[in-house]
Amino acid sequence: MNAGRRIPVEQSHPDPQGARLYAKRQRIQIKDVKGHYQRLRDASVRVVVALYLVLPWLTWNGRQAILFDLPERRFHIFGLTFWPQDFLFLAWALILSALALFFVTVFAGRVYCGYVCPQTAWTRWFMAIEQFFEGDRHQRIKLDKAPLRPGKLARRLGKHGLWLLLALATGLTFVGYFSPIRDLVPDFFTGQVGGWALFWIGFFTLATYGNAGFMREQVCLYMCPYARFQSVMFDRDTLIVSYDRARGEPRRRGARKQGEEPAGDCVDCGLCVQVCPTGIDIRDGLQYECVTCAACIDACDQVMERIHRPKGLIRYTTENALNGRQTHLLRPRLLGYGVVILVLVGLFIGSLMTRVPLQVDVLRDRNQLYRVTGNGTIENSYRLEILNKDQSPHRYVLTLEGPEGLTLVNGPRHFSLVAGEHRSLPVTVSGDPYAGTVESADIRFHVRAVTGADDATDMEMAHESRFIAPRS
Repeated sequence: MNAGRRIPVEQSHPDPQGARLYAKRQRIQIKDVKGHYQRLRDASVRVVVALYLVLPWLTWNGRQAILFDLPERRFHIFGLTFWPQDFLFLAWALILSALALFFVTVFAGRVYCGYVCPQTAWTRWFMAIEQFFEGDRHQRIKLDKAPLRPGKLARRLGKHGLWLLLALATGLTFVGYFSPIRDLVPDFFTGQVGGWALFWIGFFTLATYGNAGFMREQVCLYMCPYARFQSVMFDRDTLIVSYDRARGEPRRRGARKQGEEPAGDCVDCGLCVQVCPTGIDIRDGLQYECVTCAACIDACDQVMERIHRPKGLIRYTTENALNGRQTHLLRPRLLGYGVVILVLVGLFIGSLMTRVPLQVDVLRDRNQLYRVTGNGTIENSYRLEILNKDQSPHRYVLTLEGPEGLTLVNGPRHFSLVAGEHRSLPVTVSGDPYAGTVESADIRFHVRAVTGADDATDMEMAHESRFIAPRS
């Protein structure tokens, strides 16, 4: 290596305050705006929060309508009861939810985030409380810079007190989906609630208080994975919030004077940035931080109305429409999602409607394949595990289907199970070799739920097994 061609090294001048690996968060103070889309958002978040708080208080046939009873391993959802054996239905529902989210994203971008996402809904409520106590954007900014005086302290205490009250209601309600809420709430306020219930109430109270009160857009920007992979599902025909650059540029503040060069419709007022819950400038193009809440649309439309220009400088549109090309509403990917969702929904509903709320499992005696009694008959022992998955008690009849000569010699032919009861029934199947040839064969146990004295069949489950006999 040529020593005369060394790269010169110079001493750097480090930042006296040290390397700044992370930028300090700039708190976003959002300006309140009214408009068509914001009225729609307010209505949707009210419905989301109201449903969440009210649903566990509803009753169905004398019990809580929606209750995920983990100790008893039962999920009650109105007239249906699901058990661990019904896990397939849960997986099915989750797949349907994911496909529905993909369908909506392909069609209208992150409209779910802007209108019905729980983070959006609770943040919207928390911001309404903040505005009630501290005023609009400019008043809040001024209050932040003001010294701590009795007036400011009173406003802050009122805001945080109401925040904590709403967060506590959220935590109590969440635990109320897993523990009967009509017992949980009195026990909580009388100090009789259990340790684990108290832990989870506190956890979700603090999580709600922190996420909706302080973190807000940080959850959407850094914690939610949906923002990261949404662009994979977008195409040029996806409906998104967009700024019409061809119409808005070049920007110019103030009234246009005679003789000046022509300017676009954007007056650079900055309202679209001030009302954005994630603090972005939609005029910079589509960004993953945009939650499609349309606050910038309502703000810009009001400005356009005041300066007597057409609305829609910022609007819901597609990339193809902005570039003067035709928008294709029906496209292969959207149709594919739609067809798959419709098929799965049909199969899901059909499976629920034909689902028999009865489970029958048959276990053979593992100690011996068969036994020969003193009178020469051949017997096989079984244990039937029967679970009544219905919400009502039922009377059942047990029958055996198999080759001629095999009979049930013990075990109840008629029995009853209350709602959710599990019973283990030992039964014996006997074959008489003197009455005919007894060979190994497939058999089937039938358990029927019956109503009335005529043993009319209401629902039935069958389970196959094997009868073992010695070789002749």
